[in-house]
Amino acid sequence: MPELVPQGSPTVGGVGVSTWLRSTFRGAPIFSLVVLTVAVVCAIFAPLLAPADPIQADRTKVLWTPSLSQHLLGTDNLGRDILSRMIYGARISVTVGFLAVFVSGAVGTLIALVSGVLRGWMDAVLMRITDAFLALPYLVVAVTVVAILGSSLMNVILVIGLLRWMTYARTIRGEVLRLTEMDFIRLARVAGVSRPRVIMRHIFPNIVNTLLVLGTLEVGSAVITEASLSFLGLGIPRPLPSWGAMLAESQTYVFAAWWLPVFPGLAITLLVMASNLTGDWLRDRLDPTRRQL
Repeated sequence: MPELVPQGSPTVGGVGVSTWLRSTFRGAPIFSLVVLTVAVVCAIFAPLLAPADPIQADRTKVLWTPSLSQHLLGTDNLGRDILSRMIYGARISVTVGFLAVFVSGAVGTLIALVSGVLRGWMDAVLMRITDAFLALPYLVVAVTVVAILGSSLMNVILVIGLLRWMTYARTIRGEVLRLTEMDFIRLARVAGVSRPRVIMRHIFPNIVNTLLVLGTLEVGSAVITEASLSFLGLGIPRPLPSWGAMLAESQTYVFAAWWLPVFPGLAITLLVMASNLTGDWLRDRLDPTRRQL
């Protein structure tokens, strides 16, 4: 029996807001969603949230320990506020994570749609190219390409995005092949609907859920890759704050200043874990065969 909604109460689709929220976020990893929300908020409002300039050095405040009265997360070897650098580092990680996933998702989905719809020799060629890319040592290639192109935010995004599209191509291709054998697609073809229209109106809307789940899971991989490149000095150019670069700079002071490696390392761990757990939850919520009633 549907829940009665008091007159004048806000509704979503004729259902009470509280009921809709409980239904939508049932079984959601609250902690993971909170971590992702905090990271996105820090990325958007970094200039407003950061208590100090993340780049400006102050030799009078070198390696100050975390304190509630002055620097909440302490300072580094140049006297820069760690909290401010963490907030601006979240902007780098979130930007790289989401944009790299967008690039890889767009390339992989395009290849999957062309391969799954056209089939034949086109499918064979595209899948062999995909297999070739899957055989490449991903991080080694990324390091080599970034070293050749130079360190910049745009280069890091493009390299990560253009080297991670294979998962999308393989997974989405399977979905496309399954959809093309369904009755509504066959009826559309019999009715004379063109292939581009079949793709845009009938196939693509039915793979959005899979794309959303894959994208959420791939954000964590993109964040780790960016942190790895920055740790090696090939990611975001210094002195821009990046969690990976902060870890690299903390190597000399691991035993003298424990807070330097702990906070950026914890941030990377939490963001990757949150994206993975959220992706698992979305998979269970959006897949009818896995959905819990």
